[in-house]
Amino acid sequence: MATRILLVRHGLSSFNIEGRIQGREDASVLSEAGEQQARLLGAALHELQFDAVWCSPLQRAQRTAQLLLGAHGGNTAITSSELLLEINLSPWFGLTREQVAEMHPIAYQQWKEAPHQFQLQQPDGNSYFPVQELHSQALLFWQKLQEQHPPELDHTVLVVAHNGILRCLLLAALGLPASNFNRYRVNNCSLSVLNLRPGGLVQIESLNTINHLENPLPQRSGGPRLLLVRHGETNWNREGRFQGQIDIPLNAKGQAQAQAAALYLKKFELNRAYTSSMARPRQTAEAILSAQTKAVPLTSCSGLIEIAHGEWEGCLEEEIKAGWPDLLAAWQCDPHTVEMPSGESIQQVWQRSVQTWKLIVAGLNNNETALVVAHDAVNKTILCYLLGLSPADIWAVKQGNGGVSVIDYGLDGQGEAVVSGLNLTGHLGGVLDNTAAGAL
Repeated sequence: MATRILLVRHGLSSFNIEGRIQGREDASVLSEAGEQQARLLGAALHELQFDAVWCSPLQRAQRTAQLLLGAHGGNTAITSSELLLEINLSPWFGLTREQVAEMHPIAYQQWKEAPHQFQLQQPDGNSYFPVQELHSQALLFWQKLQEQHPPELDHTVLVVAHNGILRCLLLAALGLPASNFNRYRVNNCSLSVLNLRPGGLVQIESLNTINHLENPLPQRSGGPRLLLVRHGETNWNREGRFQGQIDIPLNAKGQAQAQAAALYLKKFELNRAYTSSMARPRQTAEAILSAQTKAVPLTSCSGLIEIAHGEWEGCLEEEIKAGWPDLLAAWQCDPHTVEMPSGESIQQVWQRSVQTWKLIVAGLNNNETALVVAHDAVNKTILCYLLGLSPADIWAVKQGNGGVSVIDYGLDGQGEAVVSGLNLTGHLGGVLDNTAAGAL
């Protein structure tokens, strides 16, 4: 039982092409390329039925929603909400980024490096904090969305808006502060999927999917890029068994998922590769590397092996429930409080996986791309760390078998990591993650 929320940024606009600040002014229009992006996404979503469509009142978002629905074939009415307006950058409206950097160097640096502290001054001399105000606006919309589309209704809700407000909506959904504003990327006409479950629990199913567009991965900056992949399916994933550190290999579907990931990533040059020392991620990594035009060194890392489930390994959930009902309930609700019988805690996995991740990042040069293939729990701890979440939040992140996440760093690996894509599974068929749920 869950409400699925599809977050879509408007297509490429005239101001996007010109590199101009558009904010919440309504002069920017959807470009011809942006219109095509909207149609492509609508066609990709054709199998879904929308129970509601929410949209910013600005014309670039409205046009995106209209074209998307036209290509989708649905007739759901569009509801406009001023709570979906883009960030208020009115003093900079119409300027290029270069002009802003030259005219307002201190404020522009704040905007880039500490957006939650970023201030602008209105013509009347009063100052305001654009990102903080946008975050408060997003909290109001998120509350309204939960009230009108609670999990028990199993609604599918489409939300079409803008870069800044969508990033703030992600923060609102995850209970994160405005200081995390720069940790996410939201491309034009990208799709992000949130699952809202009873009790207000939120899961990111995917973030910034653009497989339906011409370029399947976001453009990168000049710093290191890492592609974090979960191994393909095993028979125990399919059966729902807790496999942990038992070395179960890929099944036939898992091998096909690895080959699909290889084809998806074939056009992107990989310079280094790292894998858990276990068979299922190593087989996945080897399949991906086999499609590269040049040989790529593959390094096994013990810090990336799956969580040790101890006495739970090899068991189905109902078997664990029969023997450890209270511990299983705690694992499903408060995973950070649990240490597996004769196994590990999620904090222990967090410590070793994040430390390994940091060492990998430190060893990369600018413009290098590294492949990292690991497991469900390991990937979740790494992604929670990158998103500003905690070990208590591992259920907030989905990792499908063969799913790809994209993480970008600034020059020389400096600054906060940017999650440019999370659990991208379009190469496995469809825009939603339909891989086996498995057991964790």
